[in-house]
Amino acid sequence: MSAEVVLSKDDLRAVTGFAAASAWVFARGGERGKVLRDTAWAALKAAQDAHTAAGREPARAAMAAAAYLHPLAKATQVKHILGAWAHAARAAEPAAGESADGRLERRGAAPEVIDVLRRYPSAPDGGGRVGELTRLLDAALRARPE
Repeated sequence: MSAEVVLSKDDLRAVTGFAAASAWVFARGGERGKVLRDTAWAALKAAQDAHTAAGREPARAAMAAAAYLHPLAKATQVKHILGAWAHAARAAEPAAGESADGRLERRGAAPEVIDVLRRYPSAPDGGGRVGELTRLLDAALRARPE
């Protein structure tokens, strides 16, 4: 077996879609169980195997959307709330030829999501461009009037 797995964009889209669909099942009333966790790990594996940001970031977005927010008062948990958006925004940047920063205010978040976000410390430092986008969105959402 080769040490490298060859993945096309279609392969990555399939894994990303599978993980996102599993998260959607949870969002619509399903359980947080083995299937959801396994699809998150599969999406992370697809991200690790991708050779470009355009391949990695959508898979990471699906992994982040897998509904594993924990009731721990840690800044790192903010990534479970905003990570999917940040990875998806990062993936779109090269294709759009522009920064995702300008799209922050156009990103809708339900008041319930903002309420949950405000229960946690602000997004942590680090994480490269995705971390920067997470912090920008975090600050924008927290600044919205209640």
